[in-house]
Amino acid sequence: MTQITNELMFEVLKTIQSRLTNIETGIREIRTELVAIRGHLVATQQDVANLYSGQAAIELRLEHIERRLDIAEAPAR
Repeated sequence: MTQITNELMFEVLKTIQSRLTNIETGIREIRTELVAIRGHLVATQQDVANLYSGQAAIELRLEHIERRLDIAEAPAR
């Protein structure tokens, strides 16, 4: 049976420490990427909101034009 020595345990602990450092670095990179993705999502949501706002303004103008030309259909009840 292999005898466990302090040197052997120290080598194992160094390996574990190295692997944990790599994991921490990977998590840090993932967090940075998530922040970038969140930023893109917020920008996309704002773009969609702007499109809906523009569409609503166009629809209001169209309704106004239809009323002025007296071509608007009777509202559905």
